[in-house]
Formats: sequence, C-alpha cells, structure tokens
Amino acid sequence: MITGLVVLLVLGAVVLFWGVGIYNGLVTARNAFKNAFAQIDVQLTRRYDLIPNLVEIAKGYLKHERETLEAVIQARAAAVSGLAAAKARPGDDAAMAQLGAAESGLAGALGRLMMVAEAYPDLKANQNMMQLSEELTSTENRIAFARQAYNDSVMTYNNKREVFPSNIVAGMFSFAHAALLEITEPARREAPKVSF
Repeated sequence: MITGLVVLLVLGAVVLFWGVGIYNGLVTARNAFKNAFAQIDVQLTRRYDLIPNLVEIAKGYLKHERETLEAVIQARAAAVSGLAAAKARPGDDAAMAQLGAAESGLAGALGRLMMVAEAYPDLKANQNMMQLSEELTSTENRIAFARQAYNDSVMTYNNKREVFPSNIVAGMFSFAHAALLEITEPARREAPKVSF
C-alpha cells in the first residue's frame, strides 16, 4: 500500500513539474514576442519622427504638391494611431491588422513623396533631404528585420500554444493566439508596354 502511494506521489510530482515546465515555456514565448514587438515600436517611432522633418524640407520645393505632403502627414497620423493600438495589445488580431494597414498606407504615401521629389533636382540635391532619405532607408531596413524577428517569435509562441500536450496547459491558463504583423506592399505601377 505504501509503495502504491509513493508511486502515485511520484507520478503526481512528474505531472506537476511537466505542467509547470510547459506553462513556463509558454510564458517565455509570449514574453519573447512582446519584446520583439517592442523592437518594432522603437523603429517605427524613429521612422515617425523622421517624417515631419522630411515633409518640412520638401515643403519649400514642392509648393504645387500640397496633396502629396498632406497625404504623408495623414498616413503618418494613422500609423501612429495604429502603433498605439498595437502597443496596448501586442499580438491582438485587430490591433495588428490596424497597424499593418496603416503601415501599408504610410509606405505608399512615402513612396509617392519620393517619386515626386525625384522630379525636383534642387530638392534631390539638398543635403538635409539626402541625409533624411538615407536615415529613412536605414530605418526601413531595421523595421523589416524587427518585423521578421517579431513574426518568428509569434510563430514560435503559437506553435508552443497549439501543439499537444501544451495546448491543454495553454487552454487552462487562457494563452491567446498572437497575430503576425503583415504589411502589404503598396501597389507597384506597371511599366508601360510598347509594341510596334
């Protein structure tokens, strides 16, 4: 009888340690994707801080392109709002979709600004404009790397959360699904087709 009780206690301890290990792994994975999102936050904030300076420099040269400049400012405001929502709820489907859509709009507006800037040689040659453009390009690369790290962390977390037997512990402690940050590229213009 004592041997049976000892075996039962040992088995209970094994199950308890197994459950604690799974729980701790889920918490670690959740914290990893939240940390990865914090890196995106840093880079997006840097980008948002660069944009007003870029627009101010361009204003002097692009007097006839007011709607392009306004579109960039509006897209930046929407992106800042999307980032605030995503910061409040990293991994939330709706928040990440809002941020992704806002970032897509901002990328399109910035692309149009850069295309317009190409038509103004004085603006293109402006030292401040060149420096800001270079910083913006560098920041875009950092954002891409941070987004990849975030999406990798979310995938790891979601995998841990969904596989058996971790899904039992995840369900017991309400570990929610985390959403990827997907940013669609703005529509590219097709080159005109020439035929003879």
